[in-house]
Amino acid sequence: MYDDYAEDSQDDYTDSEDTRYANEDGRDIDYRNAESDMDDDQDEVDITSDDGMFAEQELSVSDLRRKPYEVDFKSLTIQMLEAAQSDQIEHIAGMFMVSKADAATLLHQFHWNKERLIERYMDEPDLVKTQAGIQEFHYQAGIRLDSHFVCTVCCLSAEDCGGEIATVALACGHRFCKDCYTHYVQQKVCEEGESRRIECMEECCSLIVNQDIIKALLPERSWHRYRLLLDRTYVQDHNTLRWCPAPDCEMAVECHVLPSQLRTTVPSVRCACGHWFCFGCGLAAHQPVICAIVRLWLKKCEDDSETANWISANTKECPKCNSTIEKNGGCNHMTCRKCRFEFCWMCSGPWSEHGNSWYHCNRYDEKAGSDARDSQAKSRASLERYLHYFNRYANHEQSARLDRDLYKRIEKKMDEMQVTSGLTWIEVQFLRKAADTLTECRMTLKWTYCMVYYLERNNMTELFEDNQRDLERAVEELSGQLEMPIDKDTIPAMRQKVTDRTHDTTHTVTAYVQKRREILLTDTSNGYQEDRWHWNIAV
Repeated sequence: MYDDYAEDSQDDYTDSEDTRYANEDGRDIDYRNAESDMDDDQDEVDITSDDGMFAEQELSVSDLRRKPYEVDFKSLTIQMLEAAQSDQIEHIAGMFMVSKADAATLLHQFHWNKERLIERYMDEPDLVKTQAGIQEFHYQAGIRLDSHFVCTVCCLSAEDCGGEIATVALACGHRFCKDCYTHYVQQKVCEEGESRRIECMEECCSLIVNQDIIKALLPERSWHRYRLLLDRTYVQDHNTLRWCPAPDCEMAVECHVLPSQLRTTVPSVRCACGHWFCFGCGLAAHQPVICAIVRLWLKKCEDDSETANWISANTKECPKCNSTIEKNGGCNHMTCRKCRFEFCWMCSGPWSEHGNSWYHCNRYDEKAGSDARDSQAKSRASLERYLHYFNRYANHEQSARLDRDLYKRIEKKMDEMQVTSGLTWIEVQFLRKAADTLTECRMTLKWTYCMVYYLERNNMTELFEDNQRDLERAVEELSGQLEMPIDKDTIPAMRQKVTDRTHDTTHTVTAYVQKRREILLTDTSNGYQEDRWHWNIAV
């Protein structure tokens, strides 16, 4: 069934490498998942979200058809995020006739929900301003020099500073020396991590210190920290944005997959830094399993539930005092060390009733003994089933790491061979693509075992396992090819075999290994939409 499907659908897939482009700073961005309804002859595309947040720069498009298991997403730099904030601030400032600093404060109060802010502001503008910490008094706010002033915090006077002292006040008129205000704001930003609601220094005053004053007070390093905090709250306030979890990456990803869709969608996205992760939960990409099942699996692997399962399968409780007993010998004649009760390990019945024919366990038909055996058998079966899937899950994770290590060793050798044998750079790049494909498929196989563990046993599960088996067989064959010894004489033959398994040089035939992965993920995605997958646990 699936082999026929594979042959019939070869032309439905395109090489993913045709959809990689470079952004302004030279970093590669994967635009494979851009809007699918764009015209093929469109050379420049302006991708903008519903509220006009983001616009991409001159994106060339060539056949952007999206596979069923893929989602639309965009990588966003810090500069793009700040430009989006600036656009919204200018829009609100012009609409409400307020300063940009006050417009930013209003948007922070409403967590950047511009539509809700406009609706509330049109009904009760004064109340909205008060709640946001904005007051329009005639008092001159900002920084100035005073000749007759004593700071109520540090008691420093103008006379102590040679006749004039720099002071700061908000529209409320509560004035303090600049040094005290700077220390206060810097503590809020750098130590408390506050950015959205830094209030006036005066106790019981709820006015907000706006961005203009904060910028004038903070040194450059602290101002950068403040802007970073604002950017983080901006991303946190939008359910279509998420920071890339890769170490040292400062980019965000935009994806319009809502939390309500996560029961039938696995939104794997790729940041411009190259890191694949799940937009729904932030964990490493885990197709084809939905986030709820992944959380259950990881919790099961981390907590002590399986330790308890092992205890249940390999130990018994004394029928008299309920002490836990582990069998440490071959004899089934057990004696509890605590109460000295003697019983049969096989049926948990009293040993005195077994006589000389204990090995026949003549208490087999007793209710108590039968229940004990059934309980232990179920625990053992449950443990064995879990270990079956966990061992394969862990094996593919380890194999992916070993494949990458092998690739690094071979790549180094092939770099040397470019110098010694005259091979071109292009001629040795097949190994990089093969290793990337292998790692990607290993990760997919790893999560298929998590999915099968929680699936109910039915015909759909068997079909899923057929696809799983085909992918696993193809992956192992490719992995074996990569582990073959490499020298100048074997490279042409190896290149032919590996490229036949990993990519399509004519753009008309889908790579075999990648094709098996696409078949599995496509069928799984369709199964979610058609409600074909049923779990053996509440999700």
